[in-house]
Amino acid sequence: MGTRKEHDFIGELEIDDSVYYGVQTFRAVENFKMTGRTLKNYPFFVKAFAQIKKAAALANKEVGVLDAQKADAIAKAADRLINGEFIDQFVVDMMQGGAGTSTNMNVNEVITNIALESMGHKKGEYQYLHPNDHTNLGQSTNDTYPSSIKVATHEKLGHLLEAMEELKKELEKKAKEWKDIIKMGRTELEDAVPTTLGNTFNAFASYIKSDIAKIKAARESMAVLNMGATAIGTGINCHPDYKFVVEKKLKEITGVEFKPAEDFIAATQDTADFVHVSGALKTAAVRLSKIANDIRLMNSGPRCGLGEVNLPKMQPGSSIMPGKVNPVICEVVGEACYEVIGNDVTIMLCSERGEFELNAFEPGIAYALFNSVIVLENAMRTLAQKAIKDLTANPEACKNAVLNSIGIVTAFNPVLGYEKSASMAKEALQTGKSVADICLERGYLPKEEIDKILDPKNMLNPQMKSKK
Repeated sequence: MGTRKEHDFIGELEIDDSVYYGVQTFRAVENFKMTGRTLKNYPFFVKAFAQIKKAAALANKEVGVLDAQKADAIAKAADRLINGEFIDQFVVDMMQGGAGTSTNMNVNEVITNIALESMGHKKGEYQYLHPNDHTNLGQSTNDTYPSSIKVATHEKLGHLLEAMEELKKELEKKAKEWKDIIKMGRTELEDAVPTTLGNTFNAFASYIKSDIAKIKAARESMAVLNMGATAIGTGINCHPDYKFVVEKKLKEITGVEFKPAEDFIAATQDTADFVHVSGALKTAAVRLSKIANDIRLMNSGPRCGLGEVNLPKMQPGSSIMPGKVNPVICEVVGEACYEVIGNDVTIMLCSERGEFELNAFEPGIAYALFNSVIVLENAMRTLAQKAIKDLTANPEACKNAVLNSIGIVTAFNPVLGYEKSASMAKEALQTGKSVADICLERGYLPKEEIDKILDPKNMLNPQMKSKK
């Protein structure tokens, strides 16, 4: 198709005429070769940016600073991006210098050139519609970029919450199914006192329920935008009514109740909202990793481990040991959680580096935050579908562990006292005898009383009687 000439204040470049991006995008592609992951790998971010640009164009038309033909052409071009077209034109690396200017210009240039063609012009004929003067009218990277991150994150958190609800339901099913299966509780990897497999999985479900609430609360901060702040929050080069209209237009486009920040200057330089969301994601990752690892340990065996539950057999586990099956789903979920935890550090450091009126490290925040939401959603769904859904229990193995445990000596404390109970535990460890037999041999209690004390069902509930 040949080439076209485009220029910026640095100079002039030949641009392949088949592409819809322009000179500033081209420079960014040459300058930023960091992750190998470009905007097109995050289509939800491109969609969010296009929604912002459409809202801006329609707001500028309504307040009378952009004529209807140009505004409508921009809005229709943005609609095509919202619908997933032209995604291959978003070629800038997610990790970039310049506070996101290259991303903003990639979007501005693509929308402008799509709009130019719809108006009967050629790509690059910016005298008819300009990426900066029209598509970016009343805007700055410093309000469109963080606002687009928030719009994108708000949507993706919705998907994450759906995945978390799915996992919670699967855990609750197991908790109900296994409510009567007695198992040994453990503290510090040592025998403690009895519980049920149902209790264990109900606790797991409670973790997820708690994290759903935390993420929902953090998500609310993603609906507070600084559109209309322009460069540093003062609204320079922006119509005074624009900031009110653009929020209304964005709500019409997305269906979400986005609202303007109370203090645009503070909102333009402060990225703590992203730290808040990342913190909620990190908490969920920590808990999810614990769930996955506990199940991995309960599954250990099949004959020389705990063997309390059976994970679905997903794939052969060894290239040398026939018949070996590894708990790969629990392991990959743990790895995903570690990435989220690491990303939280990145987000914290990038946020802390904001100086004066702008945080130049927002691209690092966007990259880490998006990756955290994506990988955590995948981890939640993977554990639910490939581990919990078809997980089975070994009731006999659970019961035998309780009956053979020395930890049940704790149940004798209220009757015999700590010293006698500890002495029985010591002898049981040295001789291999059961604590019940030792108690009977020493004549501490009759067999009927011992059997009653060591009934697993009795050990699951408070038994101490009032002395009044």
